Amino acid sequence: MTATYTFDVFCSLDGFGSFDERGDWGGYWGKHGPEFLDRRLAAYGPDQRMVLGAHTFREFVEMLGPGAASGALDPVNTRMRDMPTTVVSTTLEGPLDWPDATLVSGDAVDVVARLKEESAVPLRSHGSLSMNRALMAAGLVDRVQVTVFPVITGRTGTEPVFAGAADFDLELLESRTLDGRTQELVYRPTLHG
Repeated sequence: MTATYTFDVFCSLDGFGSFDERGDWGGYWGKHGPEFLDRRLAAYGPDQRMVLGAHTFREFVEMLGPGAASGALDPVNTRMRDMPTTVVSTTLEGPLDWPDATLVSGDAVDVVARLKEESAVPLRSHGSLSMNRALMAAGLVDRVQVTVFPVITGRTGTEPVFAGAADFDLELLESRTLDGRTQELVYRPTLHG
């Protein structure tokens, strides 16, 4: 049996995964609340392995690493930082300044296919957009968990989450509204056509 792989991503209603320096939104676009934070902690609570690409890993180190700003390590971010993590990269060199991180050099499709066969726990990736688009195209993503924040970032949005992705049909597995405003949608993706 292979491990389940979840591509977990946040976005604005218009599909952007982040915003540039002109955006003064703050973390979670300033729209998080207690239900959202409890749900995130619950999602990351069970044993699982994080899988990150190099770009997202660098961002995580900047936001959550040893030099993190005071208050950056809320319970959700602390849990994400402390989970066993595989970083897939052809550019990074070890050792990594991150608790329980393993650096694996190679093509993400090959690395994740092997991890799915070998892992005794589910795999989860947060962000890592280009890596996860390639994994979806290869049929390695079992679940896409999209959290849609109630904002439109047409002027300041960067990194369109699914730009350049293949075409997919999505089967809705779960949906919930958090704090009366944020949508969490979980889909099973299947290549279209």
